[in-house]
Amino acid sequence: MKNLLVICGATATGKTALAVACAKALSSQVISADSQLIYRGLDIGTAKPTESERGGVVHHMIDIVPPDSSFSVSDYRAAALPMLRSIADGGKIPVVCGGTGFYINSLLFDYSYAGAAGNEEVRNKYRAILEEKGCDYLYGLLQQVDGRSAQTIHKNDTKRVIRALEIFEVSGRRKSELSDGKKSMFNYLAVAVDYPRDVLYSRIGARVEEMFGRGLVNEVRSLLSVGIDEKCQSMQAIGYKEILEGIRCGYSQSTMCDKIKQNTRHYAKRQLTFFKKLPGIVWLDYREASPEKILELLND
Repeated sequence: MKNLLVICGATATGKTALAVACAKALSSQVISADSQLIYRGLDIGTAKPTESERGGVVHHMIDIVPPDSSFSVSDYRAAALPMLRSIADGGKIPVVCGGTGFYINSLLFDYSYAGAAGNEEVRNKYRAILEEKGCDYLYGLLQQVDGRSAQTIHKNDTKRVIRALEIFEVSGRRKSELSDGKKSMFNYLAVAVDYPRDVLYSRIGARVEEMFGRGLVNEVRSLLSVGIDEKCQSMQAIGYKEILEGIRCGYSQSTMCDKIKQNTRHYAKRQLTFFKKLPGIVWLDYREASPEKILELLND
């Protein structure tokens, strides 16, 4: 029997409902692995599950930071992993649910970087660069010297970006050329629901239209009115950056809606590509995906 359940995959595939049903059956709790659900006040554009949709199941890693905060993959791991271990130590099977692949990988795997020696002086140099020029510039340095590693490290995960740069500068070898010690920390089952592309895109379109019906534009205006800078990390999310652009440029709601649909479709394609590389993932046809099927796989 597996000791961790992960329900992942593309946006708009019904992950939350499946996770809640499975957590109820397991008398367990859900740990969100979504990089936007962490922000308070970003509810409509993130499709944040309501209390009703959570079904009385305890959800962790939702509404944990204000919308003007930066939050990295390392921050996520530091906060979520102890919660996951606490649930497991209590004899329950934790349910991780979300579509942010970097978050999920940070919980599943122990990245040892092949034991490459550290150099505090070099590390401090890159920390100073980060402080002075920001994460985009730092990430650009990594792309120049080790593009393969850059593809597997999120730019906001500055600790891992710095570590990869440090390895290259100290050893002269790219991190991507080393065995990075990607060892699974859990005997996990990872499940994703597989939809035909046209059905998935239809679901995405319906979700975006529902967001506008619930007042997405007003949500963004409300965030701006309380002083949230549009340059904040949270406001770069799909659904928010398009509204901000629309407000600046005077776009109609229809135009903003179409842009969000298009960008969400592109994001879903990237998610699918990412999760296809997750070791051992099980893809369930959308007509067969059910809590019962998932629990059956969990017990195999």
